[in-house]
Amino acid sequence: MSLRTAARFARRELRGGLSGFRIFLACLALGVAAISGVGSVRSAIEAGLTDQGAILLGGDAQVKLTYRFATEEELAWMDSVADRVSEVTDFRSMATVPREDGTDRALTQVKSVDDAYPLLGELVLEPAMPVDAALADRGGIMARVLADRLGLTPGDTFRLGDGEFTLRATIVTEPDDAGDGFGLGPRTIVATSDLDGSGLLAPGSLYETEYRLDLPDEADLDTVAADALGRFEENGMRWRDARTGAPGVSRFIDRLGRFLVLVGLSGLAVGGIGVSAAVRAYLAQKTSVIATLRTLGATRQTIFLTYFLQIGALSLLGIAMGLVLGAAVPLLFAPIIQNALPIPTVFTLYPAPLLEAALYGVLTAALFTLWPLARAEEVRAATLFRDALGSARVLPARRYVIATGVLLAVLVLAAALFSGSPELTLWTAGGILGSLILLSGAALLIRAAARGSTRAARGRPALRWALGSIGGPRESASAVVLSLGLGLAVLAAIGQIDGNLRTAIQRELPDRAPSYFFVDIQKDQMPGFLDRVENDPAVSRVDSAPMMRGVITRINGRPAREVAGGHWVVRGDRGITYAAQPDSRTTVTAGTWWPEDYSGPPQVSFAAEEAEEIGLKLGDAITINILGRDIDATITSFREVDFSTAGIGFVLTMNPAAVESAPHTFISTVYAEEEAEAAILRDVADAYPNITAIRIRDAIARVTELLESVGAAIRWGAAATLLTGFLVLIGAAAAGETARTYESAVLKTLGASRRRILQSFALRSALLGGAAGLVALAAGILGGWAIMTFVMEADFAVVWPNALAVVTGGVLATLVAGLIFAWRPLSVRPAAVLRASE
Repeated sequence: MSLRTAARFARRELRGGLSGFRIFLACLALGVAAISGVGSVRSAIEAGLTDQGAILLGGDAQVKLTYRFATEEELAWMDSVADRVSEVTDFRSMATVPREDGTDRALTQVKSVDDAYPLLGELVLEPAMPVDAALADRGGIMARVLADRLGLTPGDTFRLGDGEFTLRATIVTEPDDAGDGFGLGPRTIVATSDLDGSGLLAPGSLYETEYRLDLPDEADLDTVAADALGRFEENGMRWRDARTGAPGVSRFIDRLGRFLVLVGLSGLAVGGIGVSAAVRAYLAQKTSVIATLRTLGATRQTIFLTYFLQIGALSLLGIAMGLVLGAAVPLLFAPIIQNALPIPTVFTLYPAPLLEAALYGVLTAALFTLWPLARAEEVRAATLFRDALGSARVLPARRYVIATGVLLAVLVLAAALFSGSPELTLWTAGGILGSLILLSGAALLIRAAARGSTRAARGRPALRWALGSIGGPRESASAVVLSLGLGLAVLAAIGQIDGNLRTAIQRELPDRAPSYFFVDIQKDQMPGFLDRVENDPAVSRVDSAPMMRGVITRINGRPAREVAGGHWVVRGDRGITYAAQPDSRTTVTAGTWWPEDYSGPPQVSFAAEEAEEIGLKLGDAITINILGRDIDATITSFREVDFSTAGIGFVLTMNPAAVESAPHTFISTVYAEEEAEAAILRDVADAYPNITAIRIRDAIARVTELLESVGAAIRWGAAATLLTGFLVLIGAAAAGETARTYESAVLKTLGASRRRILQSFALRSALLGGAAGLVALAAGILGGWAIMTFVMEADFAVVWPNALAVVTGGVLATLVAGLIFAWRPLSVRPAAVLRASE
């Protein structure tokens, strides 16, 4: 009976329309829309990668080898399982253009191909022509940006190493570009057969060979993959198939999307504050109705269910609005998104992200409306026409406190499950909860400080009125500090993290990093190379080391991935060097180095931090595959390796006798004054065309560009959180309009001018905004410090321009929200207001 009665009462209450619930609906809809929109875009990208996986990969499957071509046995196996096979090599080189006044140079990512390329998809060129025609007679194809940088047009010649090529066309669309991962230079495509004599694919040079397989329609990818890895995995073969055509892109998009969903949850938490405030304000207006119902015999359960059903129906409406918005906006802007992204996308309705967003919306709405609804049932008949909600106890009945805890736990558990990163989710949830606790405490302190400062403001009536209002019994100060503060805290944390990352990359890293990384230096070229760089007075330091690459295939006789899981050290090939003795900058943390003339069984010194992460200890045996040959080595020492300086750093250093007979080249880092860099590059490139120079400043610029894109996406997510906070501010200002109208009428009656009353309103908003901004800044700095220190393990310093922007934003947001609803209170006639309040 109680549920039926409550449903009838709730239906009658809903006849009053949406008055008082517009901010409620907007907050809920915006939070749900942000999460569902991000999820929909992520699903569209994932669907595009899956649908076009074979084209992105360049075939149904791909076999990748490091610094060698396939053996006869491997080629025979590939021919036996595939209808067609295409061989592609990928490496970095310097593209040079000799001119009368000097030589133009640029780093390029070279792809050399055979006659079968591309197996799948279409390489679109400008001017339009077949690929074989473009590559005939030592022809070459370049990315437009590289051709423009070198001042080349079709018909002009350029050099790669010792080989000369003629530019025939520029690339419009490269079908397998996204599958190749991150490159430091624009693309150049030539025929592999034309690289003979160029010196670029000499033994020990740094290159990868990829064999793209066009499999029969009936081929089972799992079966073929198992066969390939069973035969050749320990030879260093790596397998990919069309199901993971661009794994690096897919992982990046997935992680960024999940992180943005967590940022969206922060926005939903801000919206929850607005939802809670709207429900409380609505129920405060219904005090007389509730008291009358209690007088007529309505039970506590009936009161609770009446407004629970009403708020629940409105919550579902807000969630539905958010889902429609989150699904429609990506579809509406699909052409723009597709043109902006270098990867395929398939935009349609995806139920999974919508269901995820709906679940978050339902849990958030229930979490933030339960306490106001629980307090509504405490209204007694004896409190008729009084503000019973304002005098109710702080905590509701125990069952509601328990229910709130359960809802919070379910919300965090769902976020951890959907994000796939429980640790990041717990950090985010802890940060949001900690910020809410900090902001709640700050709101109480602000109100207490305002009450204590009213006497000090004597003689300044506008300021005194503003302080009296902030410190008064109403809770508008709490709503402002919580809603705006949480949004600003998220923005402040992101700003501090972004600023510190930029500082580390743009300022600190170049100060510690070398000017150039020179790779593919042949052993007989080392004396001349060192003579040029070490005798240059502008060069402060030169580090050189032999280098080859290998794959750790086994640890203590077990598959490496089985022991180390997904650790980056065992996911692919790693740089390997050898040294008879450690240099002066090497710190051995455990174990001992081999004797200088040691020629016994292979030994290896492992990077200490990575060894600890994997769980390695002294005496462990590892198997390393180098150019198809397995080497069993014993770990005899650990040493410190700092990869953050962009200098030379190897996870694996072996005794010389174990590997020095294998084909390899040398790498070198040169630390020089910036004005000397061009001359060094010119002299080295002229003397040794096969040597590739990677300018660290250019690499840093590429990384910075990538971080800018990521940072922009995260800032847009934070902006949605801040917009939700601003909507909550609007709601709080609208809810307080009646009180300000009465306050204005009283002050006018006592002789106050409109100008002074407006000053009071403005001061009130500015003080609250400034206080919220300062508290949010403290929370954001604390969060940024925690992320930089414990997650990224980097130095942290407060980025003051971002910090000041947060405080200024808080002041401006509250000023705008407050002044929007200040004009009506200023314009009413005191007599009418005072008579209506009698």
